[in-house]
Amino acid sequence: MSESCCIKPNKSNNSNNVYTITKILLFVILSIFLLFKLEKFSNWLIYDVLKFDSSLRISAAIQFFIFETPKVLILLALIVFAVGIVRTFFTPERTRKILSGKKEFTGNVLAALLGVVTPFCSCSAIPLFIGFVTTGVPLGVTFSFLISAPMVNEVALVLLFGLFGWKIALLYMSTGLFIAILSGWVIGKLKLEKYVEEWVYKSHAQSAVEKDKKLTWQERVSIGFESIKEIVYKVWPYLVAGIAIGSFVHGYVPENYLASIMGKNAFWSVPIAVLIGIPLYSNAAGIIPIVQSLLEKGAALGTVLAFMMAVIGLSLPEMVILRKVLKLRLILIFIGVVGFGILIVGYIFNLVF
Repeated sequence: MSESCCIKPNKSNNSNNVYTITKILLFVILSIFLLFKLEKFSNWLIYDVLKFDSSLRISAAIQFFIFETPKVLILLALIVFAVGIVRTFFTPERTRKILSGKKEFTGNVLAALLGVVTPFCSCSAIPLFIGFVTTGVPLGVTFSFLISAPMVNEVALVLLFGLFGWKIALLYMSTGLFIAILSGWVIGKLKLEKYVEEWVYKSHAQSAVEKDKKLTWQERVSIGFESIKEIVYKVWPYLVAGIAIGSFVHGYVPENYLASIMGKNAFWSVPIAVLIGIPLYSNAAGIIPIVQSLLEKGAALGTVLAFMMAVIGLSLPEMVILRKVLKLRLILIFIGVVGFGILIVGYIFNLVF
């Protein structure tokens, strides 16, 4: 009798797989069901139960808040779960291996694309920068990654898709990638390595290395659910604050007034939006509800995109963190190059749309 005939099926593994699939399906189905019921529930609560007058501005503001808060939280949980699984395939060490040895423009494109799906943000800048530079990744390629990772992140894309549809989400992703690729390429061509702090080159790459570990699908799914607990717990205050501001704009700010200062005809609106966005500290979860309200009230798409990109990609806290590894001149060049790219995108989309 052959050896294969003596091998018994592993019932434990099969039952684990069935349990894992069942958990995923229940989670997704329940989330989608709740999303479809939220608007009806918010209207029922505000106008039927609490008896708010539909003609009052406060009614529209409260209904917007009650509807959008769970909606954005559910969308956030779904995408964080999915990306939490994707992230198990992209450890910092594996990312460095992919980027090392690539030619500059090819490396810029690849780095920007990796920034979309990898779990790194401004708080990860120091170990990542050390690891990338000391393992031979060109400076410009590193910047393409560091621009793309916070700006074109999965939370922004999915929330944009859920609130505005695939066209706006694709528009944001393509322009964000363009800025990340072009800015990194320009910084690379300027040969600015001398403006990196000397201690970075003296550091060992191993300080930022994480060993790759093979995981089962059950472990990856568990990491996905753990990501929900970790990330949603961190961002929900920003999210609720953003929705509260968006609710105020939705209920109280007149459309004509907002269109006059952020509309297509206000040529100064794009640079002002960028200047206002840089010192603000928020993330995609917190800023997108504000973006939604601004667009609904007549703000121009390019102006709003420029504001969002400045908040997410050029925040003041990120610059403070980067100052530990970059000299001030390089940080100013970085802000200038990325800011110029954001301005161009804002003006182009204001002309086209």
